[in-house]
Amino acid sequence: MASNDDHILTLSCPDKPGIVHAVTGLLANHGLNILDLQQFSDRTSQKFFMRVRFGHAESTTNLDEPMAKLAAEMEMDQYDLRSTSQKPRVLIMVSKIGHCLNDLLFRAKSNQLGIEIPLIVSNHPDFKPLAESYGIAFHHLPVTKETKLEQERQILDLIKQENIDLVVLARYMQVLSPGLCSAMSGKIINIHHSFLPSFKGAKPYHQAYERGVKIIGATAHFVTADLDEGPIIEQRVARVDHSMSPKELVEEGSNVESQVLAAAVKWWSEKRVFLNGHKTVVFN
Repeated sequence: MASNDDHILTLSCPDKPGIVHAVTGLLANHGLNILDLQQFSDRTSQKFFMRVRFGHAESTTNLDEPMAKLAAEMEMDQYDLRSTSQKPRVLIMVSKIGHCLNDLLFRAKSNQLGIEIPLIVSNHPDFKPLAESYGIAFHHLPVTKETKLEQERQILDLIKQENIDLVVLARYMQVLSPGLCSAMSGKIINIHHSFLPSFKGAKPYHQAYERGVKIIGATAHFVTADLDEGPIIEQRVARVDHSMSPKELVEEGSNVESQVLAAAVKWWSEKRVFLNGHKTVVFN
């Protein structure tokens, strides 16, 4: 269990000798105790990724200047420093299938997920009562081909107004425009009801049934302008057999979908997920 004065430092940079020594030395020089450290050197992209959880710091403002200096020296692509008590603000988007939404709401309410959910957006009104039961604002924003860009502008306005850190597509059955994908690059997670890259698009369980598959699965991935092609965060599978109907495959798959999406959101909220080109690095 993290203490309120625990912090997490994440960074990525070109791989070179001395990065771990420099970072741990900086923290040690400020009297900070390293509680957990994970690192990965990708020999293909020649990039280095690191996540450090350290403790006993009421404030980290005294680290701002030395960290900025170190970031310049190491040519860091990015670095982030935040308290473990700071919960990211998450916007959930959903259409008419609600098992993933319901699961995320319950996990957040019961503190299994360290996130805040200030609002839910849907292109259908079905889940307004569910949102209200959790005391969460519900925005019904219908969308047609003609109104898509205007509807997404409203979504971007809500993201700005509510200081949203992450958008989660919990079975939101609309393709986002390249503009929205670009504006929230690396900050939109989707659950795809299939074990990508197989069975893209609509009704993947029916496609799987027609092919007589023996396992089904679900994929949580970052959203890009290319449909269902974003960097994969997590995948899980369930065994099925010849006796199961498409309906039974859907029911079995819905359990996997909820688990996979919850895991991806949890890991993202804990700063465990790094973008690495078309792939991800996930410390778990």
